[in-house]
Amino acid sequence: MPLTRIRQLTSQAYKGGLVIIKLNLKTTLLALTLALVSSSSVYAASYKVKSGDTLSEISKAYNTTTNYLMKNNGLSKDTIYCGQALNVPTNTYKVVSGDTIYLIAKKYNIPMDKLIATNDKLSDTIYPGDVVKIPYVEASSTNVKAASTNVKATPVSTVKAISYSNSDVKLLARLINAEAGGESYDGMLSVGAVVVNRVQSSQWPNSISGVINQVSAGYYQFTPVMNGMINKAPSSAATKAAYEALKGTDPTNGALFFFESTVTNKWLTSKKVSTIIGKITFAY
Repeated sequence: MPLTRIRQLTSQAYKGGLVIIKLNLKTTLLALTLALVSSSSVYAASYKVKSGDTLSEISKAYNTTTNYLMKNNGLSKDTIYCGQALNVPTNTYKVVSGDTIYLIAKKYNIPMDKLIATNDKLSDTIYPGDVVKIPYVEASSTNVKAASTNVKATPVSTVKAISYSNSDVKLLARLINAEAGGESYDGMLSVGAVVVNRVQSSQWPNSISGVINQVSAGYYQFTPVMNGMINKAPSSAATKAAYEALKGTDPTNGALFFFESTVTNKWLTSKKVSTIIGKITFAY
């Protein structure tokens, strides 16, 4: 398009290192945001409806409402069809050196599953310069329009990561003691974090007891449960590590597996390593 024509259609605003260009094409307002300084920007993404999707599920995935999606896509009812393209509110984040999927999810206080679901092609490996879509965060369910023009990341809180009971603390502490009793405090804390990460993931049960006692395809997920070592009273350090892990502290950056350095299981050793603490390897 000729530059003179663009000038006729656009108005430019400079704010916070961003150049925002608005094009008014009939009834559609298309905002093109070019990030000059910041690694994060806001824009309307396009979501392609998949088989089995509902408008309600899509609105939850992008932290918005069904009414908002209907209004901004010209829908008179909540019926959608496979292959349909919907405009959804979202942020983008440009990956920098040292980023992991876990760290980005935690930065925006978003579950890893939701972040991965929002990015169809997102894999375990990300590189500096990659652009990740961040689900939109509403400031208020009654002020969607205002929130959509000023989306801000929700800061990471220091409240407990998951709901837990006293029995959960004791059970987790016994597992930590049995799995990493001879390791450093960070090693014990990391074992607890893996259990918490599994509880938060849709791939595993959604409780401490469910994750620790899980038997899959005839195999116990944790050896101490099988051999009874989990019944041994935990140390005070293991109990402290359990409490801290349940409050959200995670030195592993989102690991879902751990194993000793001497393990020969190729399925485990093929996992992406997040960190190694003492004799224990933590992986995704």
